Amino acid sequence: MSDNSRQEILNRIAAVRPKRVAAVEVQRVDSEEIYKPVMPDAISCFKSELEAINGQCIVCENESEIILKIKEFLDSKGLSTVFCRDSGIAKTLSEAKISHTNNPADFETMQVGITACEYLVARTGSVLVTSASESGRQMNVFPPIHLVVAHTSQLVNYLTEALVALQNKYGKDLPSTISTITGPSRTADIEKTLVLGAHGPKEFVVFLSKI
Repeated sequence: MSDNSRQEILNRIAAVRPKRVAAVEVQRVDSEEIYKPVMPDAISCFKSELEAINGQCIVCENESEIILKIKEFLDSKGLSTVFCRDSGIAKTLSEAKISHTNNPADFETMQVGITACEYLVARTGSVLVTSASESGRQMNVFPPIHLVVAHTSQLVNYLTEALVALQNKYGKDLPSTISTITGPSRTADIEKTLVLGAHGPKEFVVFLSKI
């Protein structure tokens, strides 16, 4: 760039500077609601928000019903084996005689994976996950169908509550990755047409136990 060109650019910047409008002062709001209320209750709100973005939430009375619903779901999809790295879930699957594997050789060909989670956020229908789980990060993005097993004790109203709970749980040793999953993977980058499963699971199902 020549000296003349550089000076011309600087002159233009100098000419525009006096016309710039000062930033609007931000006022703190204490009395007004920032978020929409969670209605009619946390479970119903989470379910409706997740299903509004093409996810599924299957509410169960207890863990026994969760197993029954998982079996029904797998049968409806014609699937026989679940990929699972979580030892607690794997034990439950074994007791229920549901075929599962965590063999690395089966990872790339898996059709469905199952994980636990940290928290559920009712207001947005989101699932908060971290790299601290036995499932790691891969299981949240790789399975074509992602199943999540959760309990109502993990359900909070807003994301801020989940983050505070996470900080209380781990203290200074926070997991290296903290993220939220809000429904199946989707994009509308191509001709503004919604495509599910573009960058991750095409189906996302939360099995939520009340007890």
